[in-house]
Amino acid sequence: MELILSLALLLVLSSLGVLAQPEEVWNRTYGGPGIELGHQVQVTSDDGYVLVGHTESYGAGRIDVWLIKTDSEGSEEWNKTFGGVGDDRGLSVQQTKDDGYIITGYTKSYGVGNSDVWLIKTDSSGMKQWDRTFGGPGLEAGRSVMETKDGGYIITGGTESYGTGGFDIWLIKTDSEGNEKWNKTFGGPGYDWAFSVQQTKDGEYIITGRTHSYDDTGEGDFWLIKTDPEGNKEWERSFGGPGYDASRSVQETNDGGYVIVGNTESYGAGSQDIWVVKTDASGNEQWNRTFGGAYYEAGSSVLVTEDGGYIITGYTESYGYFLYRLGPTGARPGNAWLIKTDSKGNKVWDMIFGYGAFEFVQETIDRGYIILGTTTTYTGSVDIWLIKLKEM
Repeated sequence: MELILSLALLLVLSSLGVLAQPEEVWNRTYGGPGIELGHQVQVTSDDGYVLVGHTESYGAGRIDVWLIKTDSEGSEEWNKTFGGVGDDRGLSVQQTKDDGYIITGYTKSYGVGNSDVWLIKTDSSGMKQWDRTFGGPGLEAGRSVMETKDGGYIITGGTESYGTGGFDIWLIKTDSEGNEKWNKTFGGPGYDWAFSVQQTKDGEYIITGRTHSYDDTGEGDFWLIKTDPEGNKEWERSFGGPGYDASRSVQETNDGGYVIVGNTESYGAGSQDIWVVKTDASGNEQWNRTFGGAYYEAGSSVLVTEDGGYIITGYTESYGYFLYRLGPTGARPGNAWLIKTDSKGNKVWDMIFGYGAFEFVQETIDRGYIILGTTTTYTGSVDIWLIKLKEM
C-alpha cells in the first residue's frame, strides 16, 4: 500500500511539474593560465554567490586560496587571494552573520608544521580581518567550517601531529575571533580523516569522513560521529564492505536523522560508485543507494532539498560524452553528475555535464540550484566552474 501511495504521489507531483528536471540558466568559469579548482559555494544574503577554491594563476605563491564573490548572474564582483610562497588551499566557506566570510583549508606558507589548518575571516568585501593556524610538526588540514550558534566556528579535518594514529579526525571549536576553545581527535592506529561537519539542531555536532582503523578489512569505511556541544563523542557508526568506502558529506535530515554521501568499491555496479546512506537519529542505517555504471563514479556532496528529497553532486566515467579516457595533462576527465532523489533515495532525475566534476551544491530561493565544480578542456585548461539551474 505504501509503495502504491508513493507512486501515486510521484505521478501527481510530476503532473504539476514539481519533479521536472531543471534547465541550465547560465554557467561561468573562473581561471587563468594555471590550474584552478573549486571546492564550495554558498548563496549570499544579496542573492549572489561566494565560492572558494585555489589558484595557480594568481596570488603570491605557487598555489593560493581563492575567494570569489559574484552577483546573482555569476558575474564576478570581486576576488581575493590569500597565501604565501607555499601551497595554500581553501576548501570550505560560509557567509557569517555580519555578512563577512569564514574560510578553512590548509597552509604550507604559515604556521608551525609541514601543513597547518588555516582559518581566515574576512569582511563583506573579502578583506582579511584575521587569520589563525592550528597544527603541530606534522600534516594538518581543515576540510569543513561553519559558524556556530554562539557566534564562533567549528572546523573539522585531519591531523598527523595529535591523536592516536598516523592521521586522526580533528575537531576544533573557536570563539568569534578564531581563538581555540577546545579540540578533539578521533581515530585509531590507521588513517582516519573528516570531510564534513554540521552543527545539529540540538547544538551538538555531526561529523563524517573515512576510517581505516575501525573496519574489517582496513580498506576504509564511511565513518559517522556524533558529539555533544563540547566535542565529546556520544556515538559512532561505520558503514562499508570489503573494498574502499569513503564518505565526503553529511547533512541532518528533516526527521532528525542523517544522510551521508561518498564513494564505494564494496557495492554497486562498477569499480567505484556513488553511495548514499540514510540513518536515523542514532546513526542506525535505514537505507542505502548506489549510483553508477561499469567504471568510476564519486560522490562529493549531499543536500536536503525543500521537498524533503536529496540533491547529490559528483562525477561519472560511465555515462555522458567523455568516458574513461586520459586527457592531455594525464588527468581523467569524465562528466560532472547531478542526481535528484526522493526522500527514500530513489532517483527522480539526473543531469550530466561534460568534462568536469561537481564538488558542491546549494538550493536557491527561486527553486533552483547553484553548483560548483571544476572543468577541464581538451587543451588542458582547468578552471573553477559555476552553474545555475532552475525549474522552468
